[in-house]
Amino acid sequence: MTNSATTSYHDDPKINELVDETIGRVADKWTLLVIEALEETGAMRFSAVGRALPGISQKMLTQTLRQMEREGLVSRTVFPEVPPRVEYALTDLGHELAEAFCGVWHWAEKNIARIERARAHYDRRNERS
Repeated sequence: MTNSATTSYHDDPKINELVDETIGRVADKWTLLVIEALEETGAMRFSAVGRALPGISQKMLTQTLRQMEREGLVSRTVFPEVPPRVEYALTDLGHELAEAFCGVWHWAEKNIARIERARAHYDRRNERS
């Protein structure tokens, strides 16, 4: 904590709360995978997002997209057609978040062999216990 006129984000409870909420939201595997799918493909219909994420239920996809829309990460566009067409796309906020997490993917790609060796070493060491 500082006495200066400028407050760092660590001292601002609203920023801390937002960071905690954002990490909690994007730490959810489905949110990250939706971000990745929309970043790679662009706007997608609900069913296309579902096909891009094997294993996700319709209920979970609906919940994930609604929460992401609430957070301002995706936009939902309803086209006045018969049958109705709904598309989801990343917003500017969603694209910025995708960029931020792109570093995590690059880190994982770069270090996968080291991580797998560390896990194997740990597992071998703990088998004996």
